[in-house]
Amino acid sequence: MVSAEIHRVGSGEHPVIGLHGWFGSAQAWRPLRPHLDGATFSYAFPEYRGYGARRGVTGEYSIAEAASDVLAVADELGFSSFSLVGHSMGGSVMQRVYADAPERVRSMVGISPVPASGVPFDEQTWQLFAGAAADPGSRRAIVDFTTGNRLTGVWVDSVVAHSLEYSDQDAFDAYLRAWSSTDFHEEIDGSDVAVQVIVGEHDPALGEDTMRATFAEWYPRLEVEVMANAGHYAIDETPVALATCMERFLGQR
Repeated sequence: MVSAEIHRVGSGEHPVIGLHGWFGSAQAWRPLRPHLDGATFSYAFPEYRGYGARRGVTGEYSIAEAASDVLAVADELGFSSFSLVGHSMGGSVMQRVYADAPERVRSMVGISPVPASGVPFDEQTWQLFAGAAADPGSRRAIVDFTTGNRLTGVWVDSVVAHSLEYSDQDAFDAYLRAWSSTDFHEEIDGSDVAVQVIVGEHDPALGEDTMRATFAEWYPRLEVEVMANAGHYAIDETPVALATCMERFLGQR
């Protein structure tokens, strides 16, 4: 990675690295950026191999590889210690970074985060997700489902369009298997790091119940926040409330 590929917001003393989700990219954080406190925090939003400015960059597209790349970003930016914010798949990458370099991580905020144990699927749901790399219709059904089938199709279509424009199909396909099946929760079980998870009230999969069955079992210092009027994409759905919630937590660390 080079600095030109990393989107930056703010110049505060508290470094924060934001990790995007499966359907995202560094650009997917745009709805949140105007509401971030750049005087207190210094945000960096990198991208995984195969996404955004790194489309065409090949690799194994694993959670471990993505975490290694994040640590390389931190080194390049001179972040000796930092906090992490991870959305969805980024929640798994975030925890892998912590597992690999716990002494460098000040705190973590997961936004509808994938647990360190992965995500189990029934056969019907797996077929839907597995077909998403090649089928925009499957991507649309996933976005609609994970936001409670309640939002305008114009927005749902925009999320699908973003994922098609900002990710390579082979990377998108491989990362599904990475975030859904990678299990390293035993490595972080009992960790003392401060963690906040923010979940949407309308997220049927990675909601409060899932967080209490996973994150709450592993992180004794966990705080769970349920975001009203949001599903899986609080960055888009409730950006002001999300920025307020996560920065209130980060500011205490």
